[in-house]
Amino acid sequence: MVKPSAKQEEILNGFNGLRSEQRALANKVSELTTDLNEHKLVLETLGKVESDRKCFRMVGGVLVERNVGEVKPALKSNVLKMEKLIETLSKQCTDKGQEIQGYMSKHNIRIQGAPEDKQKTPKTSTGVLVESNN
Repeated sequence: MVKPSAKQEEILNGFNGLRSEQRALANKVSELTTDLNEHKLVLETLGKVESDRKCFRMVGGVLVERNVGEVKPALKSNVLKMEKLIETLSKQCTDKGQEIQGYMSKHNIRIQGAPEDKQKTPKTSTGVLVESNN
């Protein structure tokens, strides 16, 4: 097996670094989306309850007693912040994907097992003939 040169290893490390950054962004978006759905579910549930009713909220690992009227505005604020953050991180993830594509083009990187350009691979017939009974 041929040992890759130092420059090739540097290019590969740069590529892998970009991919890991994109994966981290995608994981954060996924995690925030799950949290957002949970917040929306709690808001939906609290919407059916009187605002002076007692409820509990986890704050920094500590369960704190509040009432629904105090918790709902905080939850709504958190939902809005999470939606904005998810939008921002999704855009960053898309931008990182474009950066990766540019890096791949610049350094002529191909992923093993990935399909080649459609222009380079002509379509082949399967050799199956079907008779029509018209």
